[in-house]
Amino acid sequence: MTAHLNRQDSKPVIFRHPDFSDGLHERIFYGFFGRTGGVSRGIFEGLNCGQGSGDNPEDIARNRAIVSHQAGIAPENLLSLYQVHGPACLTVGSSWTFADRPQADAMATQKPGLGLGILVADCAPVLFSAGKPDGTPLIAAAHAGWKGAVSGVLESTLKVLMDNGGQPSSVRACIGPCISPDSYEVSEDFKKPFLDHSAAASRFFKKAEKPEHLMFDLPSYCAWRLLQAGVKNVSCLNKDTCADEKNFYSYRRSTHRKEPDYGRQIALIAIKL
Repeated sequence: MTAHLNRQDSKPVIFRHPDFSDGLHERIFYGFFGRTGGVSRGIFEGLNCGQGSGDNPEDIARNRAIVSHQAGIAPENLLSLYQVHGPACLTVGSSWTFADRPQADAMATQKPGLGLGILVADCAPVLFSAGKPDGTPLIAAAHAGWKGAVSGVLESTLKVLMDNGGQPSSVRACIGPCISPDSYEVSEDFKKPFLDHSAAASRFFKKAEKPEHLMFDLPSYCAWRLLQAGVKNVSCLNKDTCADEKNFYSYRRSTHRKEPDYGRQIALIAIKL
């Protein structure tokens, strides 16, 4: 049975990590939004921000306006990508429409007033901040499912931040709510691309109770890739989207229930005007 959520509660729950917040540029807003505080109904009940879902478009627009209001940006400047589970990261300088959204899994900007939004329902959302030598803030957001993580989306995002003048020592990253190793059961052959990249990745797989299956630790793998890339300030919220139905949508949970679709929560970072 789907957990009942209070549609009258219009204030969303926003998850943050104190280590990421500490020392963040005063003009940066960020938050990992859950599913509470929205207007969607049925299997999408809550703050579904996924424009690619089969939810009522008017409800999705209202949910995204709620998120935009929290961030202090115009709803039309809350940007989402056509996420394809790849490594590409874009530099963003202006907004786009839903129909024109580019295919990529990460984006970065230094332009105030643009909200970089990553939609997830088990994959890891990763938010970044950095600073230029003159103090100008830079931000980025990445969608790190297993395919994107293993193919280098996090490293691509770091490169774009550096290409735009970010100082390596200033970079900090925060991994938001995603599926946890207690919920992420995979087949044994799933680990091959990870080991092909680095034999050290074996540490992120543990034996599952089911024969010939493993449990995969996606958030720790993402943190390791960031640390290997030189990011010294990496935070992780360690909240399980699959297990916590009250607070999060989950693709895996919906699939196990054979539900026809699922909502998406949003992770957002923006530089205030």
